Amino acid sequence: MHIPVLISDLAVMLITAGLITILFKKIKQPLVLGHILAGFLISSYFPFFPTVVDTDSITTWSEIGIIFLMFHLGLEFNLHKLARVGSTAIITAIVEVIGILAVGFLAGRLLGFGVMDSVFLGGMLSMSSTTIIIKAFDELQLRGKKFTELVFGTLVIEDIVGIFMMVILSTISVSKNVTGGQVAGSLSLMILYLIIWLILGIYFLPTFLNRTIKLMNDEMLLIVSLGVCFGMVILANALGFSSALGAFLSGSLLAGTVHVERIEHLTKGVKDLFGAVFFLSVGMLVNPQTLVDYAAPIIVITAVTIFGKLIFSSLGMLLSGQTLDNALKCGFSLAQIGEFAFIIASLGMSLGVTGDYLYPIVVSVSVITTFTTPFCIKTAPKFISVIEKHLPDNLVAKLNKYTSEDQAEKEKDNDWYLYIKKYFRRVVVFGGLMLAIAIFGIHVAEPALSGYMSKTAADTLTCVLIYVFMAPFVGPMMNLHNNLFTSLWLKRKSFRLPLIVLNLIKVAIAVSIAMIPLAVLFNVKAIWLFFIIVGIMVILGRSDGMTGWYLQLETRFLRNFNERIIKREEALGMKETWLDDKLHIISFFAPKEGEFLGTPLRELDWGYRYNVYVVKIQRGTHTYILPKENVSIQAGDKVYVVGEEMAIMNFYKIIDSEPCKRMRTVRQFMDSGYPDVDKALAICAVKITGQEDFAGKSIKNGNVRSHWNCMILGLQRKGLTVIMPNASMIISKGDIMWVMGSNNNVGRLASEYDEYSEE
Repeated sequence: MHIPVLISDLAVMLITAGLITILFKKIKQPLVLGHILAGFLISSYFPFFPTVVDTDSITTWSEIGIIFLMFHLGLEFNLHKLARVGSTAIITAIVEVIGILAVGFLAGRLLGFGVMDSVFLGGMLSMSSTTIIIKAFDELQLRGKKFTELVFGTLVIEDIVGIFMMVILSTISVSKNVTGGQVAGSLSLMILYLIIWLILGIYFLPTFLNRTIKLMNDEMLLIVSLGVCFGMVILANALGFSSALGAFLSGSLLAGTVHVERIEHLTKGVKDLFGAVFFLSVGMLVNPQTLVDYAAPIIVITAVTIFGKLIFSSLGMLLSGQTLDNALKCGFSLAQIGEFAFIIASLGMSLGVTGDYLYPIVVSVSVITTFTTPFCIKTAPKFISVIEKHLPDNLVAKLNKYTSEDQAEKEKDNDWYLYIKKYFRRVVVFGGLMLAIAIFGIHVAEPALSGYMSKTAADTLTCVLIYVFMAPFVGPMMNLHNNLFTSLWLKRKSFRLPLIVLNLIKVAIAVSIAMIPLAVLFNVKAIWLFFIIVGIMVILGRSDGMTGWYLQLETRFLRNFNERIIKREEALGMKETWLDDKLHIISFFAPKEGEFLGTPLRELDWGYRYNVYVVKIQRGTHTYILPKENVSIQAGDKVYVVGEEMAIMNFYKIIDSEPCKRMRTVRQFMDSGYPDVDKALAICAVKITGQEDFAGKSIKNGNVRSHWNCMILGLQRKGLTVIMPNASMIISKGDIMWVMGSNNNVGRLASEYDEYSEE
C-alpha cells in the first residue's frame, strides 16, 4: 500500500523532534532550539539522516504554525492587560524598537546587505523573545521582581508593535517606490480594521459564546474557536493584511471572554503541533556553508543585538522615569531575539524580498543570544554596581531626581493625563465607528441598492442611512459634560483655551467624517452644509429612541468588555460595593448671596451640567425630599447633594465653598441616626422581574420619580453597574435597580415589589 509522501515526512519530522526535545529537556535547554536542531538534521544540508521530501507541503504547515502562534499570542493579550502595563512599557518598547531598527539597518548596510535585507534585519533584531525570557526568569527565580513585571509589560507592547511592523514591511515590499503616504494609508487602514473588529468582536462574540456554551462540548468549542481564527485570517487577507494580523486579532477577541482559559487549553495541542512544524521548518533552512561564509556578520549582528538592545531598552526605561537599577536590569533581560524574528524572516522570504542567506544568520544570532541571556541577567547587578561607582555624583543625583519608583503611579493621578487618555479613546473609538459606517455605506450598501433603484435614489438613501447610523455616536464622541472636563475648566483659567481647542478638534473630526458621504456620492464640498449635518445628527442622536438604543449598545459592550473582571469578582464573593466607593452625599447651607439662589432647579440643571443632584432641602420646619423641578434654593436652606467624588469636588468650586474635611458615602450617610425618621432619606435595591409597570420602559417613561417620588441612583445589569443612568436608558428584566427617596416612599416601593437588598 502506497503511503503519501507527506505522511512519511511528518513521521520523520515528529519522531526526530520528539527525541531531540526530550534530550533538550534533559539538559535544561529551550525546546525551541531543539526543534531548530531537529529541523537541521532532517534537512537536505545534513545527508546522514532521513530527509524531508515534500517541502512545499511542509511550508504550508509552517504557515499554519505561524497562524496558531499568533492566535495564542492574541489569547494571552487583552485590552485590560494593555492598560495595566502603563507608560513605562510603552515608552521603553517604542525607544527600543526605533533604536534597534535604525542600528540594525545601518549594520546591514555596512555589512554589504541590500536595502530590503537591511530593513528586515532591523525589524528582526528589534523583537525580543518572550519564550526565552520566561525560561530565564524561571530558572533564576526572578518572577515577581519589579523589573520582571516591567520586562513583561514591554514584551506586550513589542508584540503589538511587531504586528504594525509586519504591515509596514509588507507595504514597502510590494512597491519599491512606496511613499510615506502609502505607508501611512496602510497603517491607518489597519488601525481602522483593528478598532472596528475589536468593537464588533467584543459586542457579539462573548454574547454568542455565553448563549451557546451550554450546547458545546470540548470538540465543538475547539472547532468554533479555530473557525473564528481562520475566518479572521481570511478577512485580514481579503483586506490586504497578513494572516498573522487576523490570527492575532481573533485570539485577542477571545481573550476578553470568560472562556479563554478553556479555549487556550483546547487549542494548545494544535498550537504545539503546528508550532513545532514551523520551528522545524526554520531549522531546515539553516545552511552550514552559509554560516561559515557569514561567520563575521553573525558575530557583528550578535554584538549589535546584545549591546544595542541593552542600550536602547535601558534608555527607554530611564526616559519613562524608572531608576538606573531597574533600567539596566530590564536592558540586560531584553538582549536577545527569538520567535518573532523567525516570523518576520518568513514574511520576507514569502514576499521574495530577502536573500536566502538572511534566515540562517538570524537563526544563528537567536541561538547565540538564547545562551547569553541567562548570563546577561546574572551579570546585571555586578555591572550596575560598577557603573554607579564610576558615574559622576552630580549625574547620579540628576538621575535620582528625574526617576522615581512610583512616578508612573503619580502620573496616573493627574487630571490632564486621565482627560487626554479618555479624549483619545473616545475620538478613536467613535470616530472609527463613524468612519467605518461611511466606508461600509459607500462601498457595500450603495452598490447593493443600485441594483434595485436608480443611482440617484440609491445614493440619496445611502446618505440618509449613513447619517442615521452615525447619529448615536456623535454625542458620545463630543462628551462635553464630564467630570474631568469640568475639573480642569474650574482648576485654572489657563486650562480653558487648550480644552476649547481639543473640543474644536473633535468637532473638526466629526465634520470631516460627515463630509465623506456627500463628497463621494454627490461631489458636494460646502463646509457650512456639513456643520448643519453634524448639528442635525447631534439633535437626532439625543432623541429618546436613539439615545435608548445607543445606551443598550454601550451597556452590552461594557458588560462584555469587563466580563472576565466581573466573573472573577463574583467568584471571589465580592458584593456590589459601588455605592460605598462611588457615590457621596454632602450637605451645605445656602449663603445669603449666590447666583443659584431663587433659580428653579429645572433651570440650574446641575444634573446635566455637573453630574450632581439635589436630593433634599431643609427650609426651617419644612423638608423637601427629592424636590420638584420648580423648587428653588433660598438663603439659609440646608441642601443635600449626591454625586460621585470628583463631581462633588467640582460642585464645591462652582458654589464657591470649601470642601468638607470628610465626605460621606451614601451608605455612611444612611447609617447615620435621624431624629425624624419620616423625613430621612432611604435607599433600596429592587430586582426587576419583568412584571413591574416600569419594566421594559425608559427611566423617563417608567415614571418611578413621578409615581413613587423615588430617584434611580443606578442600574446593575449582569454585574455591570451604571451609576446615575441616562433618563433614556431602558429598565430591563434581570436588572437590579437602586432607588433613593423618603423612608415612606422607599418603603412603599419595596413592599410593592420583591426587595433585593436591605434599606
